[in-house]
Amino acid sequence: MERVFPDDGSLWESIRLRGRAFVEDFAILEQRWPMMLVAALTALLMFSYWPGLLSAKAAWNNPQYSHGWIVPLFSVAILFWWRQPVTPVSVSAQIAGLGLLVASLALRLFVARYRIITIDMYTFVPAVAGAVLLGGGWSMFRWAWAPIGFLIFMYPLPDEATRYLLGPLQTMATMVSTYAIQTLGIDAIREGNQIVVGEMHLGVVDACSGLRMLTIFVALSVAIVMLGNLEWYESLVILASAIPIALAVNAIRITLTGVMYTIDPAIAEKIFHDWAGYFMMPLALGMLYLLQQLLSKLFVPEHDGLTAVVPVGATVGGTVGATVDGGGRHRPGGQAAARPLFQAGMLVSGRKSDAAGHENDKTG
Repeated sequence: MERVFPDDGSLWESIRLRGRAFVEDFAILEQRWPMMLVAALTALLMFSYWPGLLSAKAAWNNPQYSHGWIVPLFSVAILFWWRQPVTPVSVSAQIAGLGLLVASLALRLFVARYRIITIDMYTFVPAVAGAVLLGGGWSMFRWAWAPIGFLIFMYPLPDEATRYLLGPLQTMATMVSTYAIQTLGIDAIREGNQIVVGEMHLGVVDACSGLRMLTIFVALSVAIVMLGNLEWYESLVILASAIPIALAVNAIRITLTGVMYTIDPAIAEKIFHDWAGYFMMPLALGMLYLLQQLLSKLFVPEHDGLTAVVPVGATVGGTVGATVDGGGRHRPGGQAAARPLFQAGMLVSGRKSDAAGHENDKTG
């Protein structure tokens, strides 16, 4: 049975209630054994993958992956927040968990033969998921799979992927920024990955390709989807818009720098190297917020939709004078389901037409 915690707006009270529930569950043998088994398997996996975990930690010194240290902390916090009592582990869960664990280790052995270090590190995530499924069953896996999957963002991209992405991203950023500067009425031309603005040559180097912003913002968008309790289409739109927004913000940064070069080169240097990092992420989050607001205007929850009241004497489903209204979705702690605004309008219009028809019958 799913445990529901009261939401009174107090963070510390919520933490206290969840901590007490954990202690109470841990005192029960049927609950303690699966948690201890999963913890033991995870500890063994961490010992086995320790060189890869150290390599991931070393990658966090790279500004492109400086967000990596917060990823495991976030996952642990979400696991604690979403934790639910464990039901008996079924045979199907044990088979599936063992299969996922064996497949992950087999893939690790395969890539180790060819010394593909990054993929070797990645296999830690499905291996932990297999350990959770093997020891905790489907009930634990339902609330644990998303935080475990989020751990993939603590690892760097494969070197081959970085090399293939840097060139196209640099070219795209240069082309878009040059066009934007020209649109603002400033003479600018593109020479390779350089933007010539007057006497200034603005080079779009690797650090300006937007790859750093892309990796951070995609991870942040996934975290927002995990925590937002959103409709499926809202989650899909947010995930799909993460890459375009990250690239657009990077292009805005380069464009603003190019414009400022024509006004004050010293300020342009400050924007390019120092100030850009402070406004890029807030700007991207602002775009994401505006996108959510747009979705909220295009779609309305069922319980907030228009309600049609059938005139007395008319029948709807065998009920006289019934009130026609939509129901919410059945998800614990969730918001009501949404439907297209135009669909709600058509349904209500149809009900009004039916009601008018009944009145005409009476008149006739």
